[in-house]
Amino acid sequence: MAGMMATALAAPSAGARSFTGSSSSSSPAQSGGGSPLKITAVELLELHGHYQDEAGVNRQQQVNPLDIYDDLRPDPHADKPSGTKDFSTEAIYVRIKTDAGIEGLYGPIERDAAYVVHTDLAPFLLGKDALAGEALWDQMYRSNRHSRAGFFMMAISAVDNTLWDIRGRCYNVPVYRLLGGPTRESVEMYASCLGFSLEPDAVRARCLAVQKEGYRYQKWFMGYGPGSGADGMKKNIELVRILRETLGNDTELMFDAYSGWDQTYTLEWAHQVEQYRPRWIEEATHPEKVDSFALMHRSTTIPIAAGEHLYGRWEVHRYLEANALSVVQADPEWCGGVSELLKIGTVASIYDLPVIPHGHSLRAAIHVIASQSPMTFPIGEYLINKMRHYYHFESNPLVPVRAHIALPTGPGFNVQLNPARIDSQRILTF
Repeated sequence: MAGMMATALAAPSAGARSFTGSSSSSSPAQSGGGSPLKITAVELLELHGHYQDEAGVNRQQQVNPLDIYDDLRPDPHADKPSGTKDFSTEAIYVRIKTDAGIEGLYGPIERDAAYVVHTDLAPFLLGKDALAGEALWDQMYRSNRHSRAGFFMMAISAVDNTLWDIRGRCYNVPVYRLLGGPTRESVEMYASCLGFSLEPDAVRARCLAVQKEGYRYQKWFMGYGPGSGADGMKKNIELVRILRETLGNDTELMFDAYSGWDQTYTLEWAHQVEQYRPRWIEEATHPEKVDSFALMHRSTTIPIAAGEHLYGRWEVHRYLEANALSVVQADPEWCGGVSELLKIGTVASIYDLPVIPHGHSLRAAIHVIASQSPMTFPIGEYLINKMRHYYHFESNPLVPVRAHIALPTGPGFNVQLNPARIDSQRILTF
């Protein structure tokens, strides 16, 4: 798809700029749109900084697969505000340079993925055409026997997203323009409430505050699993009841178990909370257990969601062929980047199912959602607590207003780093 776009679009704009957002413009490609932009460097920019935030709150842990072990299960959380505190932060961005002076920048990415970018992908990419995105994706995927999943696919995702940024900067348009143009004026987001205390009074106060901010959808994270016994199950059921009774019937409620349950536990919970009409239960058990997801899908009226840990269209297709999902939640930071998320959307559309990308990050997901049919890509995820500082080093983070993110402007993903927020930086090597 990307390779076809490179020949079909007009020649690179003379106004294309580098990622820094400074007043000096980079040199555009000197010949027509069919000419290559050769990759001259693939760098990992590691940034360090600090910020102040409230201490002692928003540290509620969600249930996770290790909770079945008594010594690895955290104690129940309670907010204990203790003023403000300095927190250190760091982030890694991929920077790809070309011989025409046009640079792509994307991030933050995870350190494990950065290692693969540095050791495996960067040497391979040097001298390649940055505009031949489809060929490069296929070649990166074929280059390693472990490429189909995990850190290697996350690294492919990071490179793919950076290459889309280069294409946008080359043609001086936002990425969603390259993907077909806008299908809406803004992208509606659902509120993802990871970290908020599950104490009943805190839940009531926070869910009403989120509703007041304009969110029609809220997702809450389960704090307990099989290791917490009957008392944990009771608290998981109580959370659903409290939210529904507090918010009324006009707010959609979703729940996430982060692979910390199994099918028996999930169905026991589901049959007791169906009356409260949850919009979905997410990642009820480990993603490799396709048959368990299919059984749960058949056995409850609550929609079954998963996908953030599915890598590529092939895994998604196996789930949909088994009738195991109601909602696909592929993550463009992990599933193969923008290029692969588009293909996953096509697969899901065949089964008439929505893709609601996991909100680990925002930029790639927002551009894909904005460019595709609202039937297939209806909304996005906004992790309220995480996003408060996730884009700490950027001067133009994407921020919802009344639960909507306006269509991004500027070329590519238009990541602009803010030097005032950077205490130190270096080119990362391993």
